[in-house]
Amino acid sequence: MNDDLLGRHRAVLPDWLALYYDEPLEITHGEGRHVWDAQGNRYLDFFGGILTTMTAHALPEVTKAVTEQAERIVHSSTLYLNRPMVDLAERIAQLSGIPDARVFFTTSGTEANDTALLLATAYRRSNTILAMRNSYHGRSFSAVGVTGNRGWSPTSLSPLQTLYVHGGVRTRGPFADLDDYDYVAACVDDLKDLLGHSRPPAALIAEPIQGVGGFTSPPDGLYAAFREVLHERGVLWISDEVQTGWGRTGEHFWGWQAHARSGPPDMLTFAKGIGNGMSIGGVVARAEIMNCLDANSISTFGGTQITMAAGLANLTYLLEHDLQGNARRVGGLLIERLRAAAAHVPAVREVRGRGLMIGIELTKPGTDEADPAAASAVLEAARAGGLLIGKGGGHDTSALRVAPPLSLNVAEAEEGAAILEDALRSIQ
Repeated sequence: MNDDLLGRHRAVLPDWLALYYDEPLEITHGEGRHVWDAQGNRYLDFFGGILTTMTAHALPEVTKAVTEQAERIVHSSTLYLNRPMVDLAERIAQLSGIPDARVFFTTSGTEANDTALLLATAYRRSNTILAMRNSYHGRSFSAVGVTGNRGWSPTSLSPLQTLYVHGGVRTRGPFADLDDYDYVAACVDDLKDLLGHSRPPAALIAEPIQGVGGFTSPPDGLYAAFREVLHERGVLWISDEVQTGWGRTGEHFWGWQAHARSGPPDMLTFAKGIGNGMSIGGVVARAEIMNCLDANSISTFGGTQITMAAGLANLTYLLEHDLQGNARRVGGLLIERLRAAAAHVPAVREVRGRGLMIGIELTKPGTDEADPAAASAVLEAARAGGLLIGKGGGHDTSALRVAPPLSLNVAEAEEGAAILEDALRSIQ
């Protein structure tokens, strides 16, 4: 049955639509932190549909909200008043930390980032964008144009002039050997030099922790230091919170809060986990920025009632059950367990991250040369042991990505770590 499905997939879908595993997996259902495939095998899920099943699979509160909303009305578009959309927008605006905030809902993180770029370029009357090396912001034409990761940027054509800044990867690049203070200072000097050779940019778009890039990040405070330089020139700061938002990092609700001395960003984008699998993305911006467009616009599917009902129920559950605190506690245990396991595996260059957002970078032992084959082998071995993880990275996809649902408990963290330890040892 699965072989037949794979053949049908290859016959009608694009060749570039990636599938994990030598024998691709069909997931048929899930519950809590587990999923099952078409052959009835159960897996502990440490990737959550690419950080999207944020709270738990088949969370009863979300399932109930979706069912009840579907019995009333599923969709009407933004041309009509929409109570669930207003309810969720009010909560997100308050949580964002952005003063006088306005919220626009989309269907994905790609579309959210695309909208933020539209707002920034219209507001600033500039098509120059600053972005980070090793970044990923989506698959639309404009989002690809600001993605600094060659593996996810299929064209150099773009409506934007993009300038790439140092700093998103702490342990690689020309400043890697500096201490944190000097590293930030060097990145700021590089930014100032770049600004001196370019037309005034519209915005800097940056992920506080680079997701597809392999869960890399700069020292805390880098983007605050950048913000001080940018603010003097009127350049906006867009924080791409598609993967870091909603408490996943444990220490903060938003990733930007690790860089908070200069206050919140001008805009933040979100998606993935807020819908717990339903298609929700969006932009939060100060009113003067959000309202700068001088033409009509709507969203046919952004903010539709059924997705907003799911988002409201999911956000309520997350806050009432302190899943941010759980990510901090259980994530802290998990990362230490993985670091202890990796200490005995020469192929592991680094275990990094915070909360339930952990990256394991693999290289050829004794070198800094990426080893994507090792990453693929660990992915396969983990699956064989009953664990699903992801992979990414800016150096030939050689980083493993570990991002379980935020309700993960200690026993499941220990179980997953043990499976992953065995998978890592298998490549020796």
